[in-house]
Amino acid sequence: MNPDKVIEKKDRERKPDEPVKKKRKSNSYSLSIGPIHPALKEPIRFDLQIEGEKVVKVDFELSQVHRGIEWIGTRRNPVQILYLAERICGICNICHSTCFCIAVENIANIEVPARAHYLRTIHAELERIHSHILWAGVAAHELGFDSVMHYTWKIREKVLDVMEALTGNRITKGIMMIGGVRRDINEKQVPMVKEALEYYKKGFGKLESIFLKDPVIKSRTVGTGILSRHDGLALCAVGPTARASGIKKDVRQDEPYAAYSDLDVKAITPKDFLGEVKGDVFDRIVVRLLEVKQSIEIIEECLKQMPKGKILHEEKIPKLLAELRNIEGDGIGRLEAPRGEVIHYVKMVGKEAPYSWKVRAPTYNNLLPWGPMLMGEQVADVPIIAASTDPCMSCTNRAVVADGNSEKILDNEAMRRLSVEKTNALKRRLGR
Repeated sequence: MNPDKVIEKKDRERKPDEPVKKKRKSNSYSLSIGPIHPALKEPIRFDLQIEGEKVVKVDFELSQVHRGIEWIGTRRNPVQILYLAERICGICNICHSTCFCIAVENIANIEVPARAHYLRTIHAELERIHSHILWAGVAAHELGFDSVMHYTWKIREKVLDVMEALTGNRITKGIMMIGGVRRDINEKQVPMVKEALEYYKKGFGKLESIFLKDPVIKSRTVGTGILSRHDGLALCAVGPTARASGIKKDVRQDEPYAAYSDLDVKAITPKDFLGEVKGDVFDRIVVRLLEVKQSIEIIEECLKQMPKGKILHEEKIPKLLAELRNIEGDGIGRLEAPRGEVIHYVKMVGKEAPYSWKVRAPTYNNLLPWGPMLMGEQVADVPIIAASTDPCMSCTNRAVVADGNSEKILDNEAMRRLSVEKTNALKRRLGR
């Protein structure tokens, strides 16, 4: 259709006394960031409309990472799935294996020993310290402070050493078991854990000074990437992202699991430190730093209050699997990971492997808040705003193949062909 004729038609429909409306010429243009970009730690593509340096429209595209973890899980027994669940995320993996345990324990009505509850809590809080300090390094890097990144990652080594001593591994720990934990903390290890906690207590002041008092960091983060309380609630934000907007949402507080019901954990918001809530990047830094301090206190309380006793519902794995093979029903595990609320859904139908296993990682919830956070901001602030929610793309991406009622299995050749086709389609869209 000729656009001039359309304008003529609209002019004929205009009332005689109505002034002619001049169409405002748009000065905006598209900017694509990703899926591979130095500012992005994992593949994701941002489609931004910008006017000058100002972001006026936000969209993003996932689906660059497919690992089929949930599908593989429905072909494994529950004990094998524990080690698979840990590989959903390399940073916060204890939370996924624990959450899966809780879901299965709910189906099988397994009672976890009290000491195991405390051990689970200690491991979870050690992981929270590790995750938040690692995030602080990433945030410093996005702000251009690589010296701060190297400093934070240096002090992160202490908690990794503790986790290695307690579990045998620095990253994927393999410590959780359905009905408890695989290893106890002995009397010789307790002083080492306490020494690490003192190390972080002494170093907290320096972290606080670097991230909360440095004028350059404050200038880049205060008032940047604001997520209001209203938007945070409407878009279902979770974890530090939600709490930084003044939303007192924390599974450890709202629906305590493990030993948290004995510890009276309270959700931390910026108001506890600053006396006000803005919901900006600076507030998200504040919440994570305060949660490091809170985790230290929780671990100290666990070491003081931890009861004696066994650490497993059933020590013999074949006997445990025989018990789990006969269970039927649905179970949900709900847990506060370092990034926010994690949910695992498991359905058992009296067979060795689950009929269904679905995982909702916190990044699912914290992606949509990117919209209001990025609107009206400068292009240069996009990396730190996106990083301020501590996203994990590998946690988030899923692949579902639907072909009527028939099963369809993609072999390596089919996956390679589809990947090439998608890459070529993306190139065409980007005009490359």
